[in-house]
Amino acid sequence: MSYNLNSTLLLVGTGEMAFEYAKVLKALNTKFLVVGRSATSAELFFNRTGVKPVIGGLEKFLNEEQHIFEKVIIAVNIEELSSVTYRLVDRSKNILVEKPAGLNFNDITDLYLHSYQKNMNVYVAYNRRFYSSVLKAMEIINDDGGVNSFNFEFTEWAHIIENINQSEEVKKNWFLANSTHVIDLAFYIGGKPQKICCYTSGSLNWHPKAAVFSGAGETKNGILFNYQANWNAPGRWGVEVLTKFHRIILQPLEKLKVQEKGSVIIKDVDIDDIIDIDYKPGLYRQVKNFLGNNFENILSLSDHVMNCEYYKKILGE
Repeated sequence: MSYNLNSTLLLVGTGEMAFEYAKVLKALNTKFLVVGRSATSAELFFNRTGVKPVIGGLEKFLNEEQHIFEKVIIAVNIEELSSVTYRLVDRSKNILVEKPAGLNFNDITDLYLHSYQKNMNVYVAYNRRFYSSVLKAMEIINDDGGVNSFNFEFTEWAHIIENINQSEEVKKNWFLANSTHVIDLAFYIGGKPQKICCYTSGSLNWHPKAAVFSGAGETKNGILFNYQANWNAPGRWGVEVLTKFHRIILQPLEKLKVQEKGSVIIKDVDIDDIIDIDYKPGLYRQVKNFLGNNFENILSLSDHVMNCEYYKKILGE
């Protein structure tokens, strides 16, 4: 069986995240081929996007075609992220895989070793780096002369997560699957840690490793930071960055507020976020950079593996 392989980009997946990618790819006038599994999900995808996926699953498609794609975007469920990426590393020069690239730390490490052996470039799609709010925050930070200190919170809403439609394995690894979204952003803005002291306590039925997190440390540039999260109490994700002149507040992460030196008033900052309204926040710029070979601010899999070392410490492993 043959398919129209004029496209240089392959999108794997036909679920909600794949739809968000397709929406951006169409807006960027990019030709792409979609591969999915079931006819039902493929029909839903076609009805929403006007793009008809190849059905039957990735393995069937790869067995029938030897096409090499210039780029691949992988937007499957968390349990399959590493295995699908693993299967495609010799079919593309550059791969963008949805975060966190694997169900657990071992999956991510194995994937990195395989991609390294194949000399392929794999990137992990932590799209919050590309939020309009974050770009504006970075602008203020640069104007102020850099970061003086920062703190962040990654509290998860346990009462909601307990009942969502996810497997026990995904919930057991929820810190990696979800909390690292905000942790990656905090260290992306403030700098990667060279020293970190971590504490955990408590547990949840679905997340036995820990429920309360606290810690502090110092980045490679000598910037002090601290963090906390309590999954058994009210809270929300947030990042605060302190400069010489401002306290910069990202809470929620899509919005930006500042407190100026000498004032207790917290002000909303106007940001040009129309792209983050029209598309899934951060996704448009991330995909545009990926397509344009501008990988500077997209997390590489090799850096992600290094980040996982302090993720493990924060988790208490």
